[in-house]
Order: sequence, then structure tokens, then C-alpha cells
Amino acid sequence: MSTRRNSSGLRDPKLSVVIPVYNEKPTIEEILRRVIESPIRKEVLVIDDCSTDGTRQILEGFAARQSHGESSAPANDGDDPIELGNLRFFFQPQNQGKGAALRRGFAETTGEIILVQDADLEYDPRDYPKLLEPILDGRADVVFGSRFLGGPQRVHYFWHYVANKFLTLLSDIATNLKLTDMETCYKVFRKEVLQGIQIRSDRFGFEPEITAKIAKHSWRIYEVPITYAGRTYEEGKKITWKDGVQALWCIIRFKFSD
Repeated sequence: MSTRRNSSGLRDPKLSVVIPVYNEKPTIEEILRRVIESPIRKEVLVIDDCSTDGTRQILEGFAARQSHGESSAPANDGDDPIELGNLRFFFQPQNQGKGAALRRGFAETTGEIILVQDADLEYDPRDYPKLLEPILDGRADVVFGSRFLGGPQRVHYFWHYVANKFLTLLSDIATNLKLTDMETCYKVFRKEVLQGIQIRSDRFGFEPEITAKIAKHSWRIYEVPITYAGRTYEEGKKITWKDGVQALWCIIRFKFSD
């Protein structure tokens, strides 16, 4: 028996995966492999935020090979080559932050669904099917992937957990949403959701800002459990307490302004 589909669902849409990148040389090639391997029709937009650790040179090399008509490029990490066919590369002229990189990426997307993917290996592209399902079925316009709904995860910093829960609670109070993980990387949107939103935050304030602006409209929002393998600072984790303070300010700011 075939499953009936909601009339507002999407049939064979193209997915735009937007990857902001800053100093991710150890992981950039592997995350690109994992995203490319996902069996979904897609484009992958890689926005380098003026990396200084060699990441930019790797991506510039891929872009040069692609411009010369090559379909793949040998990887610097010695693993499988990188397939270039669905990749699009953008290079910020100066370091501006995650929000600015996403703003650039969103403006360049051509897919009907847009998904945010970090360039590290904390978030697993194998979760794409469950993230996309509520939108494909016509039940949702926006999907957040939650690290706190029961998916397997590497045990990470206690105080990061407390900060995440605290900021999510304040965001929920300000927006009247019932999210469990406002700070999650995995946010998925139907393209029309983003068309009416101007992202003003240049850095990690993107998370509370986009949440606040979505809440001001009547978009249907779902959460789904995801896996999570949080990094240590020694492994390259970048977010600090200063970003938490900025997120707190953004929750207040975008409650009352655009």
C-alpha cells in the first residue's frame, strides 16, 4: 500500500547544503565526502571565511580543478578523492563569522530546501533523511535537529550543556516556541522561509536570530533527534563563553527588533 502524501509536500526537490568554513583543515575533506555521499539530489555550497590554517588553499585547489573541467580532486588527507560535481565554492574577502558566511551562502542557493552543515565532524550527514522527512511530507516548513531528544552522542562538556539549555530556555520564553536545542547547527528550511528574512548577525548570533525571526511568522516547525560527536577545544572547538554572551544579547535584541 502506498503512503499518501500531503499536498504541500515536495517531490524530488533539490537540497542546498550550506557549509560555512573557518580553519577546518583536519576535517574539511572528510565532511565533504560525507555530505557528497548522502543519496539526495543536492548542491553543496562551501563558504570559506578567510581561513588561515591551509583550509582556504585546499578549497581554492578544488575550485581551480573544477574550473578546468575535472570531476574529482585528490585529497590532501590521503583518503578517497573528492567528487567536485555538486560543489560550489565561495571565498569571503575577510573573516566575518558564521552568520556572515551563511548570509552569503543563502543568497547563492538554488534548491527548494536549504540545510546548514558545519565543517567539522560533530554533525553527521547520515541524519539528513530524518531532518528532511517532515518537510518532504508537507508537515513542516522548518526543522531543527536536536541533540537532546535521545539521539546517540559523544559525552561533551557539562557547562556547554548547561549553557545550551539555558539559552534555549530564554529563547523559548522570548519566542513562545518549545524547542529543546536552539543552538543546534542542523537547521533546515523551505527556501521561502528564508526569502523574507535578513540575517544581521555576523557570528554565532545567527542561531538565536534566525530562531526569533522564524517565530514571528506562522511557519510550521519540527524538531527531530540527531547524533552528535562534540569536539574538545584541543580538537578544534571554537565557540566560547563570549559567544554565549552574544547569543543572550541576540535573544533580547531580536525579540523586539528586526
